Amino acid sequence: MSPTLTMRRWHRFGVDFLVATADTGARVGWVDLRSGEVVVERPMLEDSLRLAAQEYLRADVHEIVLPVPRRAALDAFDAYVTVPDDAADDASGSVAARLERLVAEGWLVLHDVPVGRQGAVLDHLLIGTGGVFAIRVHAHPDAHVVMSRTSVEVDGRPTSYLRDARLEQARVQQVLGAAAGLHVEVRPVVVLDTDVPPVLAGDALPDAALVLGRTDVPQLFREVPPRLAATRVEAIRAAAGRRSTWTA
Repeated sequence: MSPTLTMRRWHRFGVDFLVATADTGARVGWVDLRSGEVVVERPMLEDSLRLAAQEYLRADVHEIVLPVPRRAALDAFDAYVTVPDDAADDASGSVAARLERLVAEGWLVLHDVPVGRQGAVLDHLLIGTGGVFAIRVHAHPDAHVVMSRTSVEVDGRPTSYLRDARLEQARVQQVLGAAAGLHVEVRPVVVLDTDVPPVLAGDALPDAALVLGRTDVPQLFREVPPRLAATRVEAIRAAAGRRSTWTA
């Protein structure tokens, strides 16, 4: 069966949106019918979303379902449209599902963002007035995790989690800044999805990245004080939602 996009109109509380979802139920993005702004949560599907929106407006119906063409530019459809694996495993409490709760509070949440020239994919990108966060999730359900100011160890073995988080942060910062035409400060976040809370060795948390447990999400981000003006947030959101930002 060919993959599809469903376009539905959401008109209430003073807003008028066209919302696009995949056949899996995952949201792909939306179009603000008042301003014309297009926000894409699955960057590889930007072209398909725009085409579907045009077809919807021409059809003048409440809902329309359209096939997604299998063009070369969209060969990675499944990777970007499906709900991330952790969300599928535990839709009520996964990191992806927890981050999605922030959408209603004005945050933009992107999943499976292509950030590397060799196909590297960032788990989640979170953008709001509280800042821009590049989030990497590491699942260790039965492991003993110890963290210090400079390291994260799993069952006594050192990891590269902090170093990798900084490399991803630098890449996202570079790409978003170039696309938005302004300096974008990105904070790296490592989420440790464990059954047993990590142990802190010493009295200092890691300083290379913000290290959280799964249950810290989303509340910690709700408590982050605003640091970006609304106009700056919109510029960054617009850049992040363009497929060309991540595929250039």
